[in-house]
Amino acid sequence: QVHLVESGGGLVQPGGSLRLSCEVSGFEESGLSLDYYCIGWFRQAPGQEREGVACIDFTKGSTFYEDSAKGRFTIARDLAKNTASLQMSSLEPEDTAVYYCAAGSTSTAVLQAVGSMPPRFYDYWGQGTLVNVSS
Repeated sequence: QVHLVESGGGLVQPGGSLRLSCEVSGFEESGLSLDYYCIGWFRQAPGQEREGVACIDFTKGSTFYEDSAKGRFTIARDLAKNTASLQMSSLEPEDTAVYYCAAGSTSTAVLQAVGSMPPRFYDYWGQGTLVNVSS
């Protein structure tokens, strides 16, 4: 069974930084290959719809960023540890949300062509980790 487990959320002051991690497991056991999956980060603020942040083709390493994440957030992956990370800097109160990682078979090349990463493109989801940007 595929599992995605987020960690690293917490309280951070405005202007601060935080690094989220997503541990990915169960793909091989489920007959799936991470070669064909993009691991994405999403966020959902109270009362708001879930929105995409960034995605990385797990094996190839290609990336896609939503406009809101460009310049402040960096997505990466560690093939040895089967983890994906989201390094966030210059955080603002508006970044307060539950952050989710998710796996989908739509490549970053398609996301670039589409211009976004809608949640419906993703098949597997973690439980989320809360990021609270507040003084």
